[in-house]
This record gives sequence, C-alpha cells and structure tokens, in this order.
Amino acid sequence: MDDLQREDNQPQSPAPRKKHRLLGLVITLVVVLAVVMLAAYRDGTGLDVLRRYFRYGSSAAVETTGYTYEADSSNRFGLLGDKLVVVSNTMLRVLADDGTEVYNLPVSMQSAALSVGGGYAAAVDIGGSELVVVDQKGEVLTLTAEEGEPFLAATLNSNGYLAVTQGKKNYKCSVSVYDDKMQLVFTFNSAQRFVLDAVVTENNRSLAAVTMGQENSEFVSNIVLYDLDDTEPKADFSIHDGLVLAMGQVFGRLAAVSDNCLTFADTSGEIRATYDYTGQYLREYDLRGDSYAVVLLNRYRSGSVGRLVTVDEDGEEIAQLDVRSEVRSLSAAGRYIAVLYADQLVIYTQELEEYAILSGVDSTKSVLMRSDGSVVLVGSREATLYVP
Repeated sequence: MDDLQREDNQPQSPAPRKKHRLLGLVITLVVVLAVVMLAAYRDGTGLDVLRRYFRYGSSAAVETTGYTYEADSSNRFGLLGDKLVVVSNTMLRVLADDGTEVYNLPVSMQSAALSVGGGYAAAVDIGGSELVVVDQKGEVLTLTAEEGEPFLAATLNSNGYLAVTQGKKNYKCSVSVYDDKMQLVFTFNSAQRFVLDAVVTENNRSLAAVTMGQENSEFVSNIVLYDLDDTEPKADFSIHDGLVLAMGQVFGRLAAVSDNCLTFADTSGEIRATYDYTGQYLREYDLRGDSYAVVLLNRYRSGSVGRLVTVDEDGEEIAQLDVRSEVRSLSAAGRYIAVLYADQLVIYTQELEEYAILSGVDSTKSVLMRSDGSVVLVGSREATLYVP
C-alpha cells in the first residue's frame, strides 16, 4: 500500500505538456500555411504574409516605438532596407526601426532631394554643389560641384547605379554614371539641349536622359538613349506637348510619366505603348511597383473627385478605382499601393482590391510602402510602422 501511495505522489512526466506545446505549434503553422496558400492562390500575396509573420509576429499593429527625428519642413524621406533615411537641408540621418540612430552626416543644402535604390541613398542639393551617397553603414561617395556647374538631379536605379545630372561650362549640361561600387563608368556632355534628369536602365547597360526643347512652337520632351560604353546616342524618342516628370521601368520597358500620358518604350527607342490621360489632371504617380505604374487622375484642377489607375507595360489598364476623398500621399512597392486619405490609410493590391485599412492617421503626413506589404507612416517628428 505504501508503495502504491509513493507511486501516486511521484511528479508526472513533462512529456504530455511538451506534446501539447508541440501540437499547438503544429496547428499554428498549419493555420499560417493555409492562410499563405489561400492568399498566394488568390492574388500572389501569400509569401508576403509569411514574411511578415516571421518578422513581425502574427497580429497587425502600429509599432509605438519607431523612427524619431526633428521636425523640419525641408525633410525628405526614403527607405534603406528596414532603415529610414531622413535628409534635411542641414542633416542626413539613418534611423533603425527600434528608434536608434545608426549614424548622421551634417550637410549644407538649400534644396535637398533624395533618391533610394540598390542599397544606397543619394542626397543632392538641387541647384547647389553638394551630393552624398550612403548605405546602411555610412558614407560611400561625396561629390562637390565646381562653381557654375550645379547639380540638377541624382537618380539611383534599383541596382544601385547612380546617374548625376549637372550644369557644365561651355555645354548645356553633363551626365555622369557611377556603378554599384560607386565608381565612375560613363560621362557625356550635352551641347544641344538641357538634360533635366537621367536614369540607368535596369540591365545596367544603357542610360536614358530626359531633354527638353521646342519643335513647331510646341514643347517636346526627348528621351535620348546611350550605351554606357559609347558617348554617342544610340536612339531617342519624343513626347510631344508634355513635360516628362519622371523616368523608370515597368516590366523591362522604359516608362516616362508626363503631364498628359504614360509612355512605354524599349531600350532601342521604339515606343511600344501609351496610356493617354489628356484632359485630366495628374495628381500623384509611382513607378516603383512590380510590373505596373500607378497614377491618380483628377477630373478637375481642384477638388478630390478622380480615379486611381494601375497600368501595365502595354499601356493597358489593370484596374481603376473612383476616388472621392482627398489623397494626401501615395506610394507603391512590390504588389502593393499605399494611399493615405484624409481619414484613413488603405493598402491596395495592383488590381486595386482593398488589402488592409487603418484608421486614426490624422498625424500622418505621408506614407512609404514596403514590398512585404508593411507601410511606414511618416509624421512631423516620428514615423511608425503599420503591419497588416
């Protein structure tokens, strides 16, 4: 009898509890994988669900600890991996999402602009003499323009190739290209036309330069193409009666955003498609999504009645959505488009289906979409991360 009592009083084996924990983990993984497979089958976003789950956890949240910085009307923002770059006319800062400052660099600019791509961020003083390129660890390139040769633009492609446009004595201007090691690999001087901007194509072999001129009493934007091993232009194409605002690529084709159309061309200078919105007012645009461009078109010069449109490389509408609220900011990355309205943030897929909605965004000034579906909400003094 005593032996039986001693056996009953022995501690129970922890094996059942371990089995329960293991079973719970298996069930959780099965549920997550089921959600992933369903989303992947529906719209291709499943892998992003999995990425966010393992990186941030399973629940949607606005992180209360985020990036902090000084309020400054000259602040410009960009994403450098999971870090935030903030450049003002006096300081460039790289911030980690736990609120710590990775490093800072004093700058002296009158009109700071920021371009991000390929693991680099390039800050340039438009019309001034200072340009600095940084990565997540620190400064990698500094350029100082000579007097009378101010910087006009600095644009990174997604592979980290940098095109620098600046004034040039005895010429209209010049363009220099730096490779992904920030080594100078190409320079040309333009004697005939002013170059407003330039970008290296995604195959890192060609340069597209945006020039401006007049033909038959109308303004013409001309896109001139160069191979990076030849200073003689290889091709060009024109966009009539429209000012090119930005250049990028959509699914391998050059994409030019002007005030009246999207123009898609190949790297041989052949125009392949056009999406025309003459008679409407271009309010916002972004070329950084995967294989699509997004534009916000208003019916009237003022007001909030308009359309949000995604367009493929063939100039065809993927989707459109009527908009009847003020849009304060728009940003695209990967499969997603973040639209900041006056009262809420909505994340759409490229088919303009609602993916996530966040209310309570009164203090948010702009948004930065990340390719995994998360969004950085930028305020005057702090930026927070929303994970759907």
